[in-house]
Amino acid sequence: MRPDDWEAWLRLMATEGVGPTTAHQLLRAFGPPAAVFAQRPVALARVVGDTLAARLVGTPPDWPTQRERLRAWLADDNHHLLTLGDPAYPTALLDLADAPPVLYAVGNVRAAAAPRRLAIVGSRNPTPQGLDNAEAFARALAAAGVSVISGLASGIDAAAHRGALAAAGPTVAVVGTGVDRVYPARHRALAHAIAAQGCVLSEWPLGTPPLPAHFPRRNRLIAALGHGTLVVEAALGSGSLITAGQAAQLGREVFAIPGSIHSPLARGCHALIRQGAKLVETVEHITEELEALWGMPRPAAAQPSGADTGTSPAAAVPNDAHGAHTAAAPHVGAADTRGTRSPRAADSAPAPAEERDPILAALGFDPTPLDVLQVRCGWDTARLQAHLLTLELEGRVQRLPGGLLQRCARA
Repeated sequence: MRPDDWEAWLRLMATEGVGPTTAHQLLRAFGPPAAVFAQRPVALARVVGDTLAARLVGTPPDWPTQRERLRAWLADDNHHLLTLGDPAYPTALLDLADAPPVLYAVGNVRAAAAPRRLAIVGSRNPTPQGLDNAEAFARALAAAGVSVISGLASGIDAAAHRGALAAAGPTVAVVGTGVDRVYPARHRALAHAIAAQGCVLSEWPLGTPPLPAHFPRRNRLIAALGHGTLVVEAALGSGSLITAGQAAQLGREVFAIPGSIHSPLARGCHALIRQGAKLVETVEHITEELEALWGMPRPAAAQPSGADTGTSPAAAVPNDAHGAHTAAAPHVGAADTRGTRSPRAADSAPAPAEERDPILAALGFDPTPLDVLQVRCGWDTARLQAHLLTLELEGRVQRLPGGLLQRCARA
């Protein structure tokens, strides 16, 4: 983009009182920003009123500083300014009535316009199983060529990005700050990795701090960029449910992973399912819904690397959240063998090792106190604790706050 072009766009959005909605009104009335600034005050006033017309005739107080800052930033080939008139602007955002007139991006902007895209969102304080689920689903989807969209927040967002990165697939972080800032700061290395493999995207000017009001607005971009939105864990009233609602309003598919009826972080997902979201237990449940749109078969090749061995796909990547484990296990990427086995063979197949283990069978899938487990299985304390230790070392059981035990689902 020529400096004359981006300077006009930047000046328009830097004008006090001009947001996406007002900018769209001006663009519809007069054409590109350069044409807006060529108008007489009386013409501008008919569209936006006298006060804003007067501001548009002048220049923002700190305009020279902003212009030079952006000029220096754009000197890096990995930095991009995308406007509504740019062919690289993600067309999915045009479904929004208030599509951002300007986007700032670091990395490969094509990741935001990939032919297969899915948003993954959820709690900032998820359970350990929620983190595993988010990472496993993202890894399997990315391995199938799906661009994973999320928000770089703590918890589910970060796990989704890590899963996509682990599969060497594209991922897009839509942030609520300027792209030259990272929030939370501990995700700095993650943000750099995302920019190297996908892109970091924002509608906010350089230097914008993490203001609370920015994140709900950021969520509409996540919802619009994905062909669908997967909610992994969410409490009632959480921002993830807002994102899912925005996705539904845009005609996107909404998916939700169910969890324990006793977990507050499963209630948001259960509410979505009651409202019509697709209940998801496997990646195939997502790809089956979107395969007509994506033009792809079920991704048998998307099997997470740890699925056959029992190793959690998230095990190689540290996480930054803690909490009680609730959600059911996704059988992520498992090859579909329906139709290849007779009903008799299927009925006579041996039970999985998890079902054969008496402690796992007694534990079930809800958080359970040790004394309740002991009553269920009838084992003495020493024998039970020794077996639990083995299961913990194998990654099949974890201890939660409050002395509870939780069975770990395996992707």
